[in-house]
Amino acid sequence: MKTRPFKQVDVFTDTPYLGNPLAVVLDGTGLSDEEMQHFAHWTNLSETAFLLPPSAEAAAAGADYQVRIFTTAYEMPFAGHPTLGSCHAWLEYGGAPKHPELIVQQCKVGLVRIRRSATQLAFAAPALTRSQPEPEAVARLAAALGLRREQVLAAQHLTNGPRHFGLLLSSVDAVLQLEPDLAALRLWMIDAGISGVGMAAVAGASTGSGLIKRSNREARAFGFATPAAVDVAPSAQAQVEVRFFANDVMVNEDPVTGSFNAGLAQWLIAEGLAPSSYIAAQGTCLGRAGRVHIEQDASGQVWVGGESVTCIDGSVTL
Repeated sequence: MKTRPFKQVDVFTDTPYLGNPLAVVLDGTGLSDEEMQHFAHWTNLSETAFLLPPSAEAAAAGADYQVRIFTTAYEMPFAGHPTLGSCHAWLEYGGAPKHPELIVQQCKVGLVRIRRSATQLAFAAPALTRSQPEPEAVARLAAALGLRREQVLAAQHLTNGPRHFGLLLSSVDAVLQLEPDLAALRLWMIDAGISGVGMAAVAGASTGSGLIKRSNREARAFGFATPAAVDVAPSAQAQVEVRFFANDVMVNEDPVTGSFNAGLAQWLIAEGLAPSSYIAAQGTCLGRAGRVHIEQDASGQVWVGGESVTCIDGSVTL
């Protein structure tokens, strides 16, 4: 064991403890797969990232660093909030990218570009494979989620490293009021070989307002008091509400999910179901205020961005 630099970062928020936490070991050299997995299990966070030098091949292709991403139970080929959170930690620790405004990350899914602005990082959404699910699968999933079939407007298999299942629901209320049967939902995911199920609603489609507005009444209805620190400025107001349930016995609902939001955006934008630029809110029912910024550029590339803030800065013996 040795002392290694360590940070715990909150991702998709500029306010500590309102986003999705990520543990980052800034020097993962010499650690075995088993040691990484054991530590990730110990942190009990949805993901833990280990930073390493890029491979020679990846470095020649422009990679600035390598990240390996572990849940409490397995390694992931790609995940969104670990991509942004580990990049934030790497830059804060003194990482110097080859290009000042574009960082290139090596991970199991390949090379991922990360765009840097004054306040945010945004990753280029990896290539997405998607397909139409069988009606029977949608019906079984809707039942596990406690939804009526008519509340599901569209469904899609979404694979961009992780294998997700996405649902577009009829209203923001349908998303926020979900009380799934977690045992039935997990069994469905295991049977389908799916790593997570997410659902979203476009606010303007059901409310006509184009913005999601929350009142104290709504906060009480969902079982938590909105922290005083959550004062959502107009620039952070959301047009899409998202929830995501993971196939992980230690993480039921994920606070903010970058990889799912990436696949969701590529699907919804391509089908004309969402605008080419929007902000998604996630974590509302967990007392979080995650904000995911989606933008499709002129070339058609979808970028998934947000702010990050360091909450713990120190070292770990590992």
